[in-house]
Amino acid sequence: MAMPSSPISAGRPGPPRSSARRILAPLALAQFVCSFAGSNMNVMITDISKDLHTTVQGVQIAITSFLLVMAALMIPGGKLTDRHGRKRCLVAGLVVYGAGALLCAAAPGLGVLILGYSILEGIGTALLIPPVYILTTLLFTDVTSRARAFGAVMALGGIGAAAGPLIGGLITSLLGWRAAFVFQALVVVVIIVLSRRVEDPLPPDPGRDFDTGGAVLSAAGLVLLVMGILATDDNGWLAAGLLLAGVLVLAWFLRRSRVRERTGYEPLLSLSLFRNRTSNLGLVTQHIQWLILMGVSFTVAAYLQVVRHYDAVRTGVVFTAATLGLLASSLGAERFARRREQRTLVMAGFAVTVCGIGVLVAMAEDASSAWAFTPGLLLIGLGLGVMLTPSVNVVQSSFGEGRQGEISGLSRSVSNLGSSVGTAVAGTILVADPAFGAYATAMIVLGVIGLGGLGTAALLPRGKGVTAPAEN
Repeated sequence: MAMPSSPISAGRPGPPRSSARRILAPLALAQFVCSFAGSNMNVMITDISKDLHTTVQGVQIAITSFLLVMAALMIPGGKLTDRHGRKRCLVAGLVVYGAGALLCAAAPGLGVLILGYSILEGIGTALLIPPVYILTTLLFTDVTSRARAFGAVMALGGIGAAAGPLIGGLITSLLGWRAAFVFQALVVVVIIVLSRRVEDPLPPDPGRDFDTGGAVLSAAGLVLLVMGILATDDNGWLAAGLLLAGVLVLAWFLRRSRVRERTGYEPLLSLSLFRNRTSNLGLVTQHIQWLILMGVSFTVAAYLQVVRHYDAVRTGVVFTAATLGLLASSLGAERFARRREQRTLVMAGFAVTVCGIGVLVAMAEDASSAWAFTPGLLLIGLGLGVMLTPSVNVVQSSFGEGRQGEISGLSRSVSNLGSSVGTAVAGTILVADPAFGAYATAMIVLGVIGLGGLGTAALLPRGKGVTAPAEN
């Protein structure tokens, strides 16, 4: 049966700063390693394709499949936290993720790489990421402390995504691409040790129902949807068929969830979540933010390596500007939350990001120096860092404790689907014609999508904090 929701107090202060740091360290590092895994592969495309005797498109499939597995399994992963406990799912996810990283380090071919990276690391991420956001929401209860906590989590997540190319490039050049996966496994060990300090504020409920059929349908629908996007460049009819099949399967999933809810059974995803307008708008902005972040990362990295023939380190250095911008603005999340409405922050972030995309395209066209990429990437990093935290805070704070498993899974699924779609759209355009014209086209498409995000953010309600209602 469905569990009632209880509101999250917005007036009780969060834990002391010393205790908060101990709690946040493993949670933020967990977000870092997962974001790192999604972006550092972009600078290893050439090295991996040569070493494993595959193609750039084959590595792109591995990257997109990793993001797709996360998006497909994030909702079931969030739901499992209610049954088995948030900390237990966090540790289980870390173990699966670490095993996948070690398998990738020893991969003899593309198939094993996909098994370790796309499948095992994807499943591990789907298990460990929802607990990160649930625990952060439950342990930090007022708007300011929660903004500080999410700022730290999103800062390290953003660094993992933006600095992934640089860190991965340095490791690849010095030790080889396989060492990058060993690095991930070592970080996982550190997180497991640090996570001993984290206590689950809610007891698990082993008797809580789990909608297995809904999990299968939701995963299948999302897989078909992104496969359709990937197939756009090769076969228009196949792409249309896959997209249609994905929409139909997801419609079946939603109808099944509605029936279960009406008959008194707990669905995988309660459709009542979508009655909250503020949360819906926040989810759309999250989707677009991660679509832009991963789309820009893949587009620029692929262009520099394939067209300009940059090595992994040089490609990674170019992304330093985005990393610094994202870090600076993310770490200011607490200060921004005290002074500005979350709606204002999200709108400002989209505006700065779109300007950055325009500058990036304008300056990189005829420039021979890599420094031409710096101003645009810096603006994109600043813009993304400003809006990532308030978007997450808006969504998580819209629901009470009893619904954090559902909304966290949905939120991360929507974000990771954005990452997957961004990589797929950019890759489809670039593979068709890997020259500056295709690069500019991909960036312009991302800029137009960013304008859509700006329009969505303008619809968010005014107010510096969002408090869960007494009944959701």
